[in-house]
Amino acid sequence: MSGTFFLTTVSRASKVLGCAPPLRASDMKPEIALVVFSLVIPTYNESQNIRPLIRQLTSALENVIDNYEIIVVDDDSPDGTWKIAEELARQNSHLRIMRRRGEKGLATAVVLGWKEANGEILGVMDGDLQHPPEILPTLLKLMLSTHADIVVASRNVAGGGVSEWSLRRRLVSWGAACLTTLMLPGILRIVRDPMSGYFVIRRSVIPFGDLRPVGYKILLEVMARGKYDTIVEVPYVFEERKHGASKLGPKQQWEFLRHLGRLGWETGQIGRFFRFCAVGGSGVVVNVATLSLLTEIGGLYYLYSSIVAVETAIMSNFVLNEYWTFQDRSNQRPGLRDRLRRLAKFNLLCAVGAIVNVTVLWVLTDLAGVYYVASNLVGLGAATLWNYGLNANITWERAITRNVVTGEDKDGSRWRRICKRWPK
Repeated sequence: MSGTFFLTTVSRASKVLGCAPPLRASDMKPEIALVVFSLVIPTYNESQNIRPLIRQLTSALENVIDNYEIIVVDDDSPDGTWKIAEELARQNSHLRIMRRRGEKGLATAVVLGWKEANGEILGVMDGDLQHPPEILPTLLKLMLSTHADIVVASRNVAGGGVSEWSLRRRLVSWGAACLTTLMLPGILRIVRDPMSGYFVIRRSVIPFGDLRPVGYKILLEVMARGKYDTIVEVPYVFEERKHGASKLGPKQQWEFLRHLGRLGWETGQIGRFFRFCAVGGSGVVVNVATLSLLTEIGGLYYLYSSIVAVETAIMSNFVLNEYWTFQDRSNQRPGLRDRLRRLAKFNLLCAVGAIVNVTVLWVLTDLAGVYYVASNLVGLGAATLWNYGLNANITWERAITRNVVTGEDKDGSRWRRICKRWPK
């Protein structure tokens, strides 16, 4: 059930972008041609951060663009963030406030703000000053100068990073990235920081009717459902929170898993994983049949038979994956040389997967005292995840043609551009 909200509107100025050629009037909504850029800031209990954030944003943007709006979408913060923002709006003609009641959540707040926004270029950033406002002008400049559909502030390209994260937080972030690459293979070749909450995007990219965001990773939702060709990433350093408490807890982590699972299912990636597992099951049958045939009927020594059986099963699995599991990708590079390259990669990665299986079996059985059959099942599961994750992100992801360009602007701003969207 959608919550109620209160909207404070103010007048807007009409100066065009000074950093690059402005958008044509035909690119903008005909009924409102004044606002070019709309930045949405979702907030909850950010009363200590909202004043310096708006001040820094206004300072960063004033020499770059005048026809913009900042929309603060507050989830009825108990600390009165919305009230402070409304006071600021009386003094800042670019500021609009939306106060939601009855609904909470960062991603849904962002979508609501975008729907109410007037600009044809939209943006989002956190309200806790962990996203440095001084990077925003660079995002806007590159949006226009590179004709990008999305420009992402990234922690994971050269020059980016995090300030003083604890080991635990780094491990959580790394684990989330691994899960994302497993559920949405290939996404890290498109965006090195798909969990970024700081980016600008063209309105035309967003399929508002199809968005079903959960939790706080709105960029993942847009990338899975949006229509885009070119993404640019700009490095930035994620700052530590100085005031207020972090909103990241077990509930938000669970929402992230739910969101990732939904995207994996609705984009067909979970179905692809099940097909990969079915192919693996058929490989077991091929392995056993070949081993028995060569040993019992052919009279070959069983260890030699086993080597042939393993390779035969790998070849069988490759053919089925090539023409079934990953057919949409392999068809983009169907040449014999390309198929042989993929076969070599598949062979190598599956060999490492076998090592993973045996290693897990040994560790759990000899060191942890687990029954060997149970240990082997865990090892098979680990090897399956390894084989799928690596092959989906390397063997068959590389079959997709992408154009990656890196560059540096006159002011020293570095960026990374990649063309062609992440495939469904």
